[in-house]
Amino acid sequence: MAEIGTPIGLNPNSLISTANRLAYSQNKGRPRQEDLCRAVSTAYYAMFHALARSNANLLVGATPSKRSNRAWRQLYRALNHSQAARAANRQELPHFPQDIQDFAVQFAKMQSHRHTADYDPMGTFSKSEVLQLIRETSFAILVLFSART
Repeated sequence: MAEIGTPIGLNPNSLISTANRLAYSQNKGRPRQEDLCRAVSTAYYAMFHALARSNANLLVGATPSKRSNRAWRQLYRALNHSQAARAANRQELPHFPQDIQDFAVQFAKMQSHRHTADYDPMGTFSKSEVLQLIRETSFAILVLFSART
């Protein structure tokens, strides 16, 4: 497959903005559950893509002109949802810096909420709950990227 442009993956900040737009739906009254569920799912995917980007940048390089884009893409796409969640719950987690531990805890929490949002037909969320989840997720992403610098 030919390389097309510079691979950047999905932008976690853009996904957080999308989650906020969904939670602040323009419908009169309360947001629809469908919008709130999509907001939760989108916030989780912001974390997932932040982790994928962080891993690829750390192991292959953050500067597109100084890395193999093919290797970067391969590593970015190698992240597995269930393996990442299991890693976030391992006993070894206390050996990592607190910022990384906090990201892992939020990741596992958001994956659980995403499963409710995407797969539980009886699952519901309040607007305030979703906005809090988005804030926590946004902060965890910010801390992840600042922990490496």
